[in-house]
Amino acid sequence: MKKSRANLAVCLLLAAVTVAAFWQVGRHQFINYDDGCYVTENHIVQEGVTWEGLKWAFCRLQGEDTYWHPLTWVSHMVDCQSFGLNPAGHHLVNLFFHLLNVVLVFLVFQRMTKAFWRSAVLAALFALHPLQVDTVAWVAERKNLLSGSFWLLTMWAYVRCAEGRMQNAECRIQSPEATHMPHASRFTFHVSRYYFLVLLFFALGLMCKPVLVTLPFVLLLLDYWPLRRLQLAALKTTAAALARLVWEKAPLFLLAGGSCLITIAAHRNLGALSDAFHVPPSLRVANALVSYVRYLGKAVLPVNLAILYPYHRAWPGWKVAFCSLLLLGVSGLAIRTVRSRPHLFVGWFWFLGVLVPFIGLIQAGEQAMADRFMYIPILGLLLLVVWGVDALVDTWPHKHRWLAVAGSLAISACLVRTSFQLGYWQNAETLFRHALEVTSGNYTACDRLASALDAAGKREEALACFAESVRLAPRQPEAHCDLGTLCLKMGRLDEAVQHLTTAVKNDPAYAPAHVNLGKALLEQGKRQEALACFAESVRVKPGDPEGQYNYGTLLLRMSRLEEAVQHLTAAVKNDPAFANAHINLGKALLEQGRLDEAEVHLSKAVRLTPGDPEAQYNLGTVLLVQAKPEEAIACFSEALRLKPDYAEAHGNLGVLLMRQGKLGEGASHLAAAARLSPSNPEAHYNLGLALLELNQPREAAEQFTEALRLNPDAPGPHYHLALALVRQEKPKEAVPQAQKARDLALATGQSALAAKAEDLLKQYR
Repeated sequence: MKKSRANLAVCLLLAAVTVAAFWQVGRHQFINYDDGCYVTENHIVQEGVTWEGLKWAFCRLQGEDTYWHPLTWVSHMVDCQSFGLNPAGHHLVNLFFHLLNVVLVFLVFQRMTKAFWRSAVLAALFALHPLQVDTVAWVAERKNLLSGSFWLLTMWAYVRCAEGRMQNAECRIQSPEATHMPHASRFTFHVSRYYFLVLLFFALGLMCKPVLVTLPFVLLLLDYWPLRRLQLAALKTTAAALARLVWEKAPLFLLAGGSCLITIAAHRNLGALSDAFHVPPSLRVANALVSYVRYLGKAVLPVNLAILYPYHRAWPGWKVAFCSLLLLGVSGLAIRTVRSRPHLFVGWFWFLGVLVPFIGLIQAGEQAMADRFMYIPILGLLLLVVWGVDALVDTWPHKHRWLAVAGSLAISACLVRTSFQLGYWQNAETLFRHALEVTSGNYTACDRLASALDAAGKREEALACFAESVRLAPRQPEAHCDLGTLCLKMGRLDEAVQHLTTAVKNDPAYAPAHVNLGKALLEQGKRQEALACFAESVRVKPGDPEGQYNYGTLLLRMSRLEEAVQHLTAAVKNDPAFANAHINLGKALLEQGRLDEAEVHLSKAVRLTPGDPEAQYNLGTVLLVQAKPEEAIACFSEALRLKPDYAEAHGNLGVLLMRQGKLGEGASHLAAAARLSPSNPEAHYNLGLALLELNQPREAAEQFTEALRLNPDAPGPHYHLALALVRQEKPKEAVPQAQKARDLALATGQSALAAKAEDLLKQYR
């Protein structure tokens, strides 16, 4: 009971300190670097937990946005369902998972090592180290936190399983008959249950982030120390024992291997392993050696931290040699003292091994290293330091006082430094300005700062930052694409086309450049060239909903309905929450006369974006054609509530109200439509009809005359102008209009209207 109370007290203290250090993240904004992919620009995630969303998360083994981690997607969906796009909720959930991990670190290491205070200090340093800021303060790094939770839960289950097996082995040694006793069968179930939990937590962790692929190797380290399941004896005996322990973990290795294959395939699909990020093997090895030492340096002295460290295209030979010797020296020391200082061996090789997937031997992405990669590896270094310092002062008088002072100073220093580092994460602008201050040649930081400035309306500053990004990385397609896209927004079309063309040349498989180049060419009136760009974007990345949408939309404008439907259908299939794609697909289906299908997609668009007046208007149009007047009126009314100057909605609502006999209300909306869209002959014609119904022939004649000025070959306005003139007792003026109406109606196959015009002529000719 006393031990449980002490554990609870430490857990509460750790929780309080962690919350105090990181609470300010609740006031931070989303970051325009991966947060868009995971939340702010991901329509599927924003819908919350839906059946379609779950299928999307679990069935995309080769995701086009990032690797396969369905549980991470689900966690973001839950956040969106709970908090919408309020960043505070998303950030505080990150803090909750970090808090959970801190408590798990204490409980797991305390159970493994039986070292209460050392485990508490280890957990506090893990909680507050400045290298942890990236993971906690960055919504997109939810995958790091979730995988960390399952990493620690897997360790906990493994420790329980190992304890049981060791106790069982002791029972068999003490009493060979123990296996036939009733308690032995219960104990076997106990062990198998925890082994099942090991497999379960490990599999769930891989579904959060593939970082757990190195965990089976860490468990082998723990088998040596502190679990002491592997004793160093004769070579043959040690090898046999190691083989048994490896065989025990065979299911974990199989799961890890499968995760590696999926991850490599997904990164190739994403393009993270493409030529744009190609680094020669020799430079990768050099960068890995230097990065290991840089990680060590930042763990010891966490200053000049940045969200991203750009890749150096060459490291000095002396620096690579020095780092190699340092790593070999420490590794040799760890191996030499493996019996006397097992914590040094385990901690060091934990750090080296867990970083292997992120150290750049297989280069994925543009970073040389990243603080967030140290979230779990740092535990090895902290373990090495905490247990090492304890061993170092073991013979000192007043040892515990010295340790308390040293631990307090280290924890306080981390707390202060973490608070400063968190301040840079308030928003994208502060974050990337800081990154540019502490790194050099960081074109990505330049690019992201420019995007933040653009979002804040500071376009001239953004343009300068994008230009600097292009200067730093002239062959990087994203830099040219972003600069060209901003030029497109600013109406500088020639510059936009120039930079977007360069982006396409630098990477012909970079779909966003093709899409935005198509948009720029379309603005220049080069429809066929734009169509070719959209077609190429679809060819190089058929799963990109943006490319399919733009291609389908242009085909719709060109009345190539079958092709438009095909590509817009692909857009909504790849992104079921893409509201604009549903709208345009609904329009295309409406033009094809497929009313029920059009209603389905337009209703979906309204559900996705209930505040979008265009979605409401288009759904109302379909309902109007389907003869569902009440529902159509509701849609048009909502469109006008959202956008009071929506001329088309006024026109259609006015027509429906006139049909229902609400002449005054209908005429008011039709007058608004004509006022808001004075160059639309249909608006004037409909208003004329309403005024004729209201027995205002003179005003009606004015509207018919304006409609004919805009479209002289429309038979309807000619006929109704004739009627208006008749009612004004001007039959001589009416006759030419009736004749024109008859002739135009016959020419266009409108026999009913031609007959009416002929009847009018018979009366007044």
